[in-house]
Amino acid sequence: MTGLLGPAEIRDLAARLGVAPTKRLGQNFVHDPNTVRRIVTTAGLTAQDVVLEVGPGLGSLTLALLPAAAHVHAVEIDPVLAAALPETAARHAGPAADRLSVHRADALRVTAGQLADPAPTALVANLPYNVAVPVVLHLLAELPTLRHGLVMVQKEVADRLVAGPGSRVYGVPSVKLAWYARVHAAGKVPPNVFWPVPNVDSGLVAFTRRESPGVGVSRERIFAVVDAAFAQRRKTLRAALAGWAGGADRAAAVLTAAGVDPGARGEALTVEQFAAIAASAPAGTPTGQ
Repeated sequence: MTGLLGPAEIRDLAARLGVAPTKRLGQNFVHDPNTVRRIVTTAGLTAQDVVLEVGPGLGSLTLALLPAAAHVHAVEIDPVLAAALPETAARHAGPAADRLSVHRADALRVTAGQLADPAPTALVANLPYNVAVPVVLHLLAELPTLRHGLVMVQKEVADRLVAGPGSRVYGVPSVKLAWYARVHAAGKVPPNVFWPVPNVDSGLVAFTRRESPGVGVSRERIFAVVDAAFAQRRKTLRAALAGWAGGADRAAAVLTAAGVDPGARGEALTVEQFAAIAASAPAGTPTGQ
């Protein structure tokens, strides 16, 4: 890979555009070429992959992605950065710049129709810290063509996303992501590769989409169980799911039918067990998102 942006190039480009990173948009720009090379390598892209990058910012990761993929969709909410990205690609990526499509949009609201030509197969992104979890879940729900990906998020968020049952940080994000994909931690990233320097480490999270558990049961119904179970995580499932099931006794009956101990807590259950609970629920039980 050539033409990647280092610290001096990042600051010069930002100054030329009159851009200052903002906490409101969760902007921390990567300025280390070795880090973006590492991200692209770890993502395991093929020459046929169509990459979706969220929050490309000044383009440091974008430039590393363009030679490695068939196409890159860059979704950027900042209008100044979105407008500048094609020129940055043209100056630094050579012929690969033609593989770039820039979408000035909010990743939390972007639709499959906006990214249909060609449809993304991989998500590779340095995600804004403040919206990382909802962005990942929205994109997996909206884009069934996404088969795999690698995202860089705050280390604390990475730990939650990859946590398994029984972990202290296992919760709603862990279970919902597990419904879509097999997930694993792919490394830690130090603060000094960003501008401005955050006060926390970052982590890489890799995922591969899988067949979702709960055949015949909607995602919404399963997620409603997950939300209810963790809304009061210190309570037993019998108590935590009482509101969802229409009473503690009804919750206990549903749990027993699903093969789950009513005295267990949500943090002990796999996503398959949550799916089994949803499948055992009577008609009319609430659904969620």
